[in-house]
Amino acid sequence: MLGDLSDDEAAEEVSEQALAWGVDVLVNNAGPFVENDWETAEPKAWLEAVNGNVLSAVRMIRALVPPMRERGWGRIINVGSRAATTPLPNMVEYSAAKAAVVNMTTSLARHLAGSGITANTVSPGVVVTDGMRRMFEEGAAERGWPQEWPELEPRVVAEYAPNPAGRLGTGEDIAAAVAFLASPLAGYINGIDLRVDGGIAAVP
Repeated sequence: MLGDLSDDEAAEEVSEQALAWGVDVLVNNAGPFVENDWETAEPKAWLEAVNGNVLSAVRMIRALVPPMRERGWGRIINVGSRAATTPLPNMVEYSAAKAAVVNMTTSLARHLAGSGITANTVSPGVVVTDGMRRMFEEGAAERGWPQEWPELEPRVVAEYAPNPAGRLGTGEDIAAAVAFLASPLAGYINGIDLRVDGGIAAVP
């Protein structure tokens, strides 16, 4: 099913379809962003960042949590960002919105105490996508860097995302964290912000 979770009516339609199937695990992964600094981020951009990153999750939580309460079990996983703890100067409203997601999730975990439902955040670092990889490979020659990804990635990491793990994240890294928090194995983990960033937030 598809729908615009930044719109009340569309989000309601999506949640109704989901409830028809039954929902035990909710992963809020909507997170639009644009590059803005303090000079270019107009109030409208701030509102859009909050609506797309925070309120989209709020809409789904409010719709899907009540049946979880009735069953006495559920998992809510909100996808944050390393920008929540290390704000990015070129994504000011996005960073603030992701910080709100982390705060909101902790509040939700406390609200749901004793219900059998846990609420946690997973905050990715820099995750390499196919598009990002192509972008770096295409620009490598201009910089005199290796063009093959195994040799290129360490240069990209050193330049853009230095971290103790020495590599960029993958979709599989994030999926593994989400799958763990969604499982019965994570029943005693609640209200945390699990950073999946290779340690980047700890690197000055």
